Parts: sequence; structure tokens; C-alpha cells
Amino acid sequence: MKIQLVRLYDYRDLIVALVFRELKVRYRRSVIGFMWSMLQPLLMMIVLQFVFSTLFTMELRGTGIRSYPVYVLAGILFWNFFSQSILTSMNSLRANANILQKLPVPMAAFPVAAVLSGLVNLLLALIPLVGLLIAQGHPLGYQLFFLPVPILLAAMFTLGAGLLLAPLSIFFTDVVEMVNVCLTLFFYLTPIIYPKTIVSDHPFYWVIRFNPIRSILEIFRDPIHLSKIPPLSHLSVSLAIAVIALGLGAWVFHRASDRIPFYI
Repeated sequence: MKIQLVRLYDYRDLIVALVFRELKVRYRRSVIGFMWSMLQPLLMMIVLQFVFSTLFTMELRGTGIRSYPVYVLAGILFWNFFSQSILTSMNSLRANANILQKLPVPMAAFPVAAVLSGLVNLLLALIPLVGLLIAQGHPLGYQLFFLPVPILLAAMFTLGAGLLLAPLSIFFTDVVEMVNVCLTLFFYLTPIIYPKTIVSDHPFYWVIRFNPIRSILEIFRDPIHLSKIPPLSHLSVSLAIAVIALGLGAWVFHRASDRIPFYI
């Protein structure tokens, strides 16, 4: 493991180049390019605000949501980073098969670059979020300076999942389709567009409560929506989840790395 980390550091210039290439490829045929990182979640937020404000007004009362647009936009930004980074990580090895077959580069560099490019998109998307906070009269407190901590934990968790799934997608091509379905399922099992208090009486509420993605999401959203630093207990749980996910993903990727070249 330590050797892999050293090799990744030695190839840091390659990782940076891969990040820039990923960003260029993602928006290559787009007229407004990187602006989509900001516009797509905003447009999604507007649609959800219209639906919930007209159809579910009563359900939102008494849920503790100060501003539904801020609540849902923070959730969408987190989910876009997580889901897009997972899918890009899974496809990164096969997409860079030519490089892997010709150069002795560390294979983990490609999932790492996928997550880092997702982080760049997330940081860009925070710009319209700050604008929304100002437009909504939401307090811009010192709590926002805490955001790098949950962003780091989200990156660790996402990278761990990406490292775990990347080799599986090489060995079993159906895994990509299965993960797509699972991501759709988890989108609705995570309180992204709804507050978890709405479903607190549901028999399957425990699934949402113990959803590890929810734990990471809440410590990301608390400084934005509630203008507070998450409790130490929540941070401890999220840190444990992120460390376990990253450790498990790195271990699986390391064990599978010798067989990957024979499948790409």
C-alpha cells in the first residue's frame, strides 16, 4: 500500500494532466463548457422547488427546513459529485487502456484523477450556491469555512467506492449497469430532495437512517443550510465511514491490480 502511495506521488504530474483532460473531454462539445457545472444543479433545483412548493407544501411544514432551494441545491451538488465520480472511476481504466498497456503507470492514478476532476466541478458549483445563499438572505457565517472538512471526507468516501468498483467493472462488464441502477435507488434512499423527517414513521426508515451516504451528506449540508458545524458525534461517524471505505477500496484495488491488465 505504501509503495502504491509513493508511486502515485511520483506520477502526480500525470494525475494533474488526467484531471485537466477529463474536464476538457466532459465539456468538449458544449457551447458554455464549465458553466454547466453551475447551471445543471441550479436548473434541477428550480424544478424541484416548483414541484415541492406546489404539491408538497404541507409536508415541508414543520420539517426544520429553513430554505428548501438551499437545502435541495446542497444535496444535488453532493450527489452529482458522488455519482459522477463513481461512474467516471469505473470507466477510467478501460478508457485509458492504451496508456496502461504501454507505460508502467500506477493504475490507481486513473480513479484518483476521476475523483479530483469531480472535486473541481463541485468547487465550481459552489459559486452559484453562495449566490443563492445571498439571494435568499441566508446567513453567510464562519461555518462555511468548515466546508473543506466534509468535502475531504466526501472525496475519501467516493475514492474508496471508486477504487472498489473500478476493478469489478473490468472483470464483470454488467457491474456498470448494476451500479447505475443502485445509484438511482440510493438517490431516493438518501434525503437529497426531501427531509428525512417526512419518512421517519415509515417501516423502512432504518434504511435511510443507516445509509452511509446520508451521513456524509448531512455533515456537508449542515454548514450550508443550517449554518452550523456538525456535532462531533456525526463527524466521528462520517470519518469512520470515509476511512473504512477508502481502506477497503484501496485493499481491493491493490489485490486486483495484477489481473486488470489481462482484461482491458
